[in-house]
Amino acid sequence: MSKYLVATDQNFQSEVLQSDVPVLVDFWAVWCGPCRMIAPVIEELASEYEGKAKIAKLNVDENPQISMAYGIRSIPTLLIFKNGEVVDQLVGAVPKNVIAGKLNSQLA
Repeated sequence: MSKYLVATDQNFQSEVLQSDVPVLVDFWAVWCGPCRMIAPVIEELASEYEGKAKIAKLNVDENPQISMAYGIRSIPTLLIFKNGEVVDQLVGAVPKNVIAGKLNSQLA
């Protein structure tokens, strides 16, 4: 079973914006090659950060409202939310250590 949260237009407010821990949201789509490349990394991070941060995946095709609200133009885009605000952003298939570094800086 996956440890990451499936974010949707419906649960984004409660699961991401109102979270009491930082949330990494992976904006992705089924047809996106780079998204598939980083999917295993996102799943690893979900296990490693369990209890410290939330890791979420949001399918841009199925959830257009949130994607438009945050101006997602290219995927994969990773947004890190803290206290309901975007505090960091990564675009493209970036290495795991880069993602982890950005996430770690929000845990303090």
